[in-house]
Amino acid sequence: MTAAAPVLETASWGRRALALIVDWVASSFVVILFMGWSDYARTGSPGSLYVLLVFVVESALLTATVGGSFGKVATRLRVVRVDGGGDPHGNVDLLRSLGRAVAVALVIPPLVFRPDRRGLHDILAGSATVTLQAARPPHL
Repeated sequence: MTAAAPVLETASWGRRALALIVDWVASSFVVILFMGWSDYARTGSPGSLYVLLVFVVESALLTATVGGSFGKVATRLRVVRVDGGGDPHGNVDLLRSLGRAVAVALVIPPLVFRPDRRGLHDILAGSATVTLQAARPPHL
């Protein structure tokens, strides 16, 4: 018999949306920095696709290494494994982080969610988005 995963208080939709906006703006700035504003803003420019790719890579790498994307870290959120996953910090591994980031980029998975506010992208990755306070173990 396996132990049930602990119940985590997931982060509010408002903070998650703010984190996504911060990520998207930061990804846009990175692309504009490399492309230049005139090329980015040009009709038919691949700039939007590049922003999406930067977002997916940034989100996946930072989630796997520091527990959340740039926007999540800035808004004091963290993505954790719901089962702990063997990592003492509860970090989501790189493959799951990449799958989660791609699912978020597809837009629909985050809109399909359970009552505990875990979207399809979190369910597929075995993760949950929580506040930094909820991610910290209680002090003994």
